[in-house]
Amino acid sequence: MKKVILFLFSSLLLFGAQPKFLMPDEAFKPTAILNNKMQIETTIEIAKDIYIYADSVKLEVKDGSGIKVENAVTPKSSDHDGDRVYLESPSFVVSLYKDSAVTGFKGIEFDLSYQGCSEQGLCYEPYTKTFKLEVDSSKLGLKTSSKDVKPLELKQEVSQSDAIANTIKEGNILLILLTFLGFGLLLALTPCVFPMIPIISGIIISQGEGITTKKAFVLSLVYVLAMAVAYTIAGVLAGLFGSNLQAALQAPLVIYSFSAIFVALALSMFGFYELKLPDSLVAKVSSSYSHSGYIGVAIMGFLSALIVGPCVAAPLAGALVYIGQTGDAVLGGAALFSMSIGMGLPLIIVGVSAGKFMPRPGAWMNIVSAIFGVMMLGVAIWMLERVVESYLIMLLYSMLGIGFAVYLGAFTKDIHVFRKTVSIIIFIYSASLFIGVMGGSSSMIKPLEFLKPSASLSSVGTKTSHVQFKVVTSIKELDEVLSQNRGKKIMLDFSAGWCTACKELEEITFVDEGVKSKLGEFILVRADVTQNTQEQKDLSKKYGVFGPPVMIFFDKELNVIKSKTIVGFIEPEEFLLHLNKL
Repeated sequence: MKKVILFLFSSLLLFGAQPKFLMPDEAFKPTAILNNKMQIETTIEIAKDIYIYADSVKLEVKDGSGIKVENAVTPKSSDHDGDRVYLESPSFVVSLYKDSAVTGFKGIEFDLSYQGCSEQGLCYEPYTKTFKLEVDSSKLGLKTSSKDVKPLELKQEVSQSDAIANTIKEGNILLILLTFLGFGLLLALTPCVFPMIPIISGIIISQGEGITTKKAFVLSLVYVLAMAVAYTIAGVLAGLFGSNLQAALQAPLVIYSFSAIFVALALSMFGFYELKLPDSLVAKVSSSYSHSGYIGVAIMGFLSALIVGPCVAAPLAGALVYIGQTGDAVLGGAALFSMSIGMGLPLIIVGVSAGKFMPRPGAWMNIVSAIFGVMMLGVAIWMLERVVESYLIMLLYSMLGIGFAVYLGAFTKDIHVFRKTVSIIIFIYSASLFIGVMGGSSSMIKPLEFLKPSASLSSVGTKTSHVQFKVVTSIKELDEVLSQNRGKKIMLDFSAGWCTACKELEEITFVDEGVKSKLGEFILVRADVTQNTQEQKDLSKKYGVFGPPVMIFFDKELNVIKSKTIVGFIEPEEFLLHLNKL
């Protein structure tokens, strides 16, 4: 009997008890005093399992008294899930200085702002505590007199892209170039760069059986250097003129033309013809065909950077901000070039691998060429997503998959079991896409979802499961929305139909339940810059946006909170933490 009672009691403790969250005045107890040196000593006493974001702490003396904060000595912060926080009660020593005209005792109001969270999962609203202190201005200097410790100057919190721009201004040139090389390597892991992999691989494979590892390396290097030059030129122009050159190249005619180039490359890999420049043109451009091949690869790399290239990310935006602010196109361009080389290093490895491990002439060589031909066609269809209806894209993918499955031997006897299995799987999925198109589905992941009994209800639920934005395309439209929502928290999302990272945000971040719940506190506005019209250009320029995706936040007085601007894709968990600190 005792064991039963003990078990029930333990179960009640484990499953019935709910975490008790502290009230804000219990979690945080701020204090402030004036020491003998006329410095403000302030402490935020925090309860157990409570922490404070280091970048949320602000120390400010209100204007009008003639006495201001010059610098502060701050405690060391700790890393907590990627954020700098204070896990123990932090104390700050704030130095003051005065205007020359200030004399005698002065009453000042000192604001201490902070924001923190509980380890149990609750984040508190930002809080500001005002202290009234009496200061003897005769003991204050015109500048700091504290020499016993090295003070940490109070700096306004800046966004990630602005911080990167400041790094370029203040850093060592070699360190800047190495840093941006690292940024480029990280960008190479994003989906925006993936379409370049079949392009460079296809270029190497198309050279035929005579390709050597050395030639594969040189061709890959030419492709990457051309890509780097193009991205650097586009970036410098964008920084100097505040425009997004990449967006200008997303016009339907440009997309159709470039997609047709990939179709032509794919057909050549299927053996329909040999794709090369006319002999007469080759004679004028170069003394040998091999050199003309390099020119073609360079052109491909140049165009790929502008049309297929990566989305705007914080490092790119930081370099563009630096160029726009300083006009220093040389250092900014060098940083962009270094970043582009970092993006291209994995592509060089892919290209060399394609040349080194190319199979010997025979049936396998034909299959490899066909695989890369299919990949080229896939890139062509992927590009058309920006200008063609989703059901047509789905239909094209299904036709491509069915054709490839038949080519591999889905219905052929006496072929290797692995090849047979792969071809049948591709055929089944592609046939599902085709049936999905006929049934009105637009999901590449669940093409047959419309066959469920509650299809009509689920389709409606799918449409309303995303957060809803008010769409604007001009400064006038945005100003109207802002004026109607003064006093509320507002998020402005710059997006475009051709932006890959924007789609990632829509399909991954904005559908997260925690993110959707938190975004319910905001007025959500979307600046659609798909068409790149003059009005859309002016809208982007007003807010310093070089390309989507960019998320800008406004306070209740409609001022932009510059330090909270997000550039590029952000994971749901990180985005939720960002929202909680606003």
